[in-house]
Amino acid sequence: MNDLIRIQKTLLPDLLEVMRKRYEILRHIHLMQPVGRRSLTSVLSMTERVLRAEVDFLRGQGLIRIESIGMHLNERGQELLFAMEDWVKEIFGLTELEQELAAKLQIDQVIVVPGDSDQSEWVKKEIGRHGAQLLKKMVIPNQVVAVAGGTTVMAVAEMMTPAPSLKSTLFVPTRGGLGEAVELEANYIASVLAKNSGGTYRLMHVPDQLSDEAYRTIIREPHIQAMLETLRQARIVIHGVGDAKRMAKRRKSTPHLLQHLDQTGAVGEAFGFYFNRQGDIVSRFRTVGLQHDDLKQVEYKIAVAGGASKAEAIIAVCANAERQILITDEAAAEQILK
Repeated sequence: MNDLIRIQKTLLPDLLEVMRKRYEILRHIHLMQPVGRRSLTSVLSMTERVLRAEVDFLRGQGLIRIESIGMHLNERGQELLFAMEDWVKEIFGLTELEQELAAKLQIDQVIVVPGDSDQSEWVKKEIGRHGAQLLKKMVIPNQVVAVAGGTTVMAVAEMMTPAPSLKSTLFVPTRGGLGEAVELEANYIASVLAKNSGGTYRLMHVPDQLSDEAYRTIIREPHIQAMLETLRQARIVIHGVGDAKRMAKRRKSTPHLLQHLDQTGAVGEAFGFYFNRQGDIVSRFRTVGLQHDDLKQVEYKIAVAGGASKAEAIIAVCANAERQILITDEAAAEQILK
């Protein structure tokens, strides 16, 4: 197979570009369906004339259907798209990129999707789809899955589809809320994952940040103690990766903390911990939820994060982490390796 791919790259480079273009069209129709031609043109940065010709070809091959509300992949198109994934990765070097990145970060597994999340929200959806697929593959009966907040973790929840194997899975939030948009908070994401997969969920009705006195009071509540005990049983944790300073500002942190993060070279954030470029924890804030020591008991940590701008934060949070899996995009992977 590798020899054949090398021959094709040498003798038929134009054919491979056409193949990638049509694969990207099928992939975006699947992510955006039902989708109109104008919306697809904008996302793919193609002229309407070129896209019209490609859509006509794909419809002629019986891969898509066009309705008044937009384009859909039909069953044959969906089967072809999924069958092409591994082959496309091999052709365009993503498999090699995954292996190189896993070795560089010294983690268990890396999955790389094409594109750049900084440039397209649909690439983030693709990261989410692979996260949902991975979760289905890893499932065991009666497991607990802990879920953090953020846009990319939300993409995993949105791309999840019903799975009988996940009916006995309990989804729980890793901590309370930031007091921001509810749809990005761990509580809401846990509920969406449960609803879309057919599993169950529990919520943690606690603010993310508490004074020392409030923390000591809340931690003694029987409901909170029971929730924390369930959280410590988590077999899998799904989390994003944040930019340290941006997350500190979102939490309305004090000028003293912001200055401390600058002085210590903090670049990444996860679970309320701030990491420097070497992966050392340089600061943390007290919260009711999953603690750093609890992560040592977790069987798998799945980080979902993409975009070239997240490269430094991904290195800080994920490098050398035990039982770590990373799902990212092409732009972040290439930037990390630089």
